[in-house]
Amino acid sequence: MGRFARTLVTAALAVTVVAGTAGWAAGEGLRAVTGPPPGTAAWRADTASGRPLPDPSGATPQEVARFFAGLDDADRRELVRRHPLVVGNLDGAPLSLRYEANRISVAATGEARYASLAAGGRRILAFDPRGRGQVAEVFGDLERAAHVAVIVPGSDSDALTYDAKRSPYTGAAGMARSLRAEAGGDTAVVAWTGYTTPVGVGPDAAGGRLAAAGAKRLARFTDGLDAVGAPDPVLLCHSYGSVVCGLAARHTDASDIVVLGSPGMRADDVAGLGTRARLWAARGPSDWIADVPNVSFAGFGHGADPASAAFGARRVPASDVKGHTGYFAPGTRSLAGFAAIAKGEAR
Repeated sequence: MGRFARTLVTAALAVTVVAGTAGWAAGEGLRAVTGPPPGTAAWRADTASGRPLPDPSGATPQEVARFFAGLDDADRRELVRRHPLVVGNLDGAPLSLRYEANRISVAATGEARYASLAAGGRRILAFDPRGRGQVAEVFGDLERAAHVAVIVPGSDSDALTYDAKRSPYTGAAGMARSLRAEAGGDTAVVAWTGYTTPVGVGPDAAGGRLAAAGAKRLARFTDGLDAVGAPDPVLLCHSYGSVVCGLAARHTDASDIVVLGSPGMRADDVAGLGTRARLWAARGPSDWIADVPNVSFAGFGHGADPASAAFGARRVPASDVKGHTGYFAPGTRSLAGFAAIAKGEAR
């Protein structure tokens, strides 16, 4: 078989093998949810104390933060009441206002599948019911945290499955809870299901279109953390989420990027990511992602293996990880390593 033919075969394998965290049913051609949140038209037509409101499409998170800093409490709460979907998803808005706005938005859906998100004490940092839904949740005290970690999950992750019963320590919420318990009091962990993920196996999982859309949202989200005074985050990116992080790397102020169970980051090596962040990689011995061909051809495949020595990432011990979703299981060397990185203790 010639070199070109081998490349075609390998690319075909990438299309049929690459998947995410939970599903194996074919899925393709998903439309990425992008742009400003629902209710933006009404928001743009409104004012606060005679001042125009910052455009969710054009205002930077820093501009949003300055706008809210210039309002009194009554004006802020009135905006939450009138425009909860916008305020709840507006990067740069005060955290407490976003939590309150999203409690209102979740309750307003009237859907039982979202009811658990409205439970008292939960800190929902983003909630968008469009499409399969997107959600971000804070575990810990983000306003006072000395360290911040953001979990970026892979395929089959959305607001509908976010609180569904599943194996412990898998999915964004389970991973975040486990890391928060391991890292301790002064570390806040955000479960960020903030992009349209692929479903199962198919061209969406092997391609970069959804990852590119997700990378823009992730970069803006981290800008929003910076705008409200949060420390530079550590990004922990699982499976297809590592493709998102690879494309977002040069546009975030992350101190560290950790990829686990990664099919590739659409870069040849660490230098190709264009980031100052330290890069870490973990790969368990029984993770099926090792069988995914590390190629890039005709838009399919995600390139070099971040867990290979040639890529140049620092390694996170993962010899006791089981399967593709066991990286955050309590007692594993990988979880201990992630916590050390999140707290700035790993070298």
